[in-house]
Amino acid sequence: MTNTDKAALRTLLSARRALIDPAGHGFHRASRRGRRAPGLSQHQVDQLLHRTPGTYRRLESGAWPRPDIGFLRDVATLFTFNEQEWVSLCRYAGIGDPPGPLTTRSGKEVPAVWQEAVDGMTHPAYITDASWELITYNAEFARLFPGGRVPTNTMRWMLLEPEGRAMLIDWETAWAPLVVPQLRAALAGRPDDEVLRQIERDVQADPQCAPIWESGGSQIHPDGDARPVRHAIDGPGWVTMCAAQPMAAPGARLIVLVFRPGAQQHTHPPARVLRAP
Repeated sequence: MTNTDKAALRTLLSARRALIDPAGHGFHRASRRGRRAPGLSQHQVDQLLHRTPGTYRRLESGAWPRPDIGFLRDVATLFTFNEQEWVSLCRYAGIGDPPGPLTTRSGKEVPAVWQEAVDGMTHPAYITDASWELITYNAEFARLFPGGRVPTNTMRWMLLEPEGRAMLIDWETAWAPLVVPQLRAALAGRPDDEVLRQIERDVQADPQCAPIWESGGSQIHPDGDARPVRHAIDGPGWVTMCAAQPMAAPGARLIVLVFRPGAQQHTHPPARVLRAP
C-alpha cells in the first residue's frame, strides 16, 4: 500500500466514521475537552463489529497491508457505503477490486438519466441489471422484436425461450455456446442471485442447453462479437455488440447493437481497434 493509498483510505474512513451518531448505536462519549467528539470512535467501531481493540485503527491508519475481506465488508456495511465507495475501500486497502458486490441490491438499478442517454442512441440499445432483467431500452431495440415485444430477462430469452432461439440465427453454434458461459461467470460473482440460479436450473434441465453447460466455456462478455440475427422488420443481418457497465451499478450492463442487414457478415480489417492519439 503506497502512502497515497494510505492517505486516501484514512480520508475515506475517517470522514464517513465522523458522520455516524454514536447515540444511534447506544454510545455516549465526550472528547477530552468536554465536547462530544463527532462520529464513532475507532474503539466503538471495534465494539460494534465484535473485533479486538485496535483492529479498526490498524485499518484506518493503513497499518494492515492486506486486511480481511470480511472485515472490510463489515466496515462498509456499518458505514453504509455505496458500491462505488466499496470498490474504493478495497482498492485503497490494497486488495484490488472486491470479489463481489457489497449487497444483493447492487446492480439492480441505474440513475434515471440513463433512459435519456439510451433514447439518444441511434443504434438498438438496452440496459439489464445484474440478473439480466431488462431495465430500459430505446425504440430501435424494440424494433428488433415482432410486435415490439421485448424480453423480460435477456439471458432467459437467449437461452430458453422459443422466440429467442428463432430470432438468433444459428443459435446452436453462434449463440448458445457463447451465452451459457456468461451465465456461469455471472453466478460465480453472484452465487446467491435467485433469478440467475433459476435460469441455471432451467438450463441444466433443457435438452439442448444442458450439454453446453456441462462442457464449460470461458466466454464472460460479448463486447466486440458479431453474431447473426433475424430482425423483425429489416430481416436477417448481423449485430456487433458493444458492452459496457454503468459505474454506479456493478453487474448491470449497457449493450449497444450495431445492426447491419444481409446474409453475409460485414468484414473489417483484423484486430481493428481505437486508440488515443
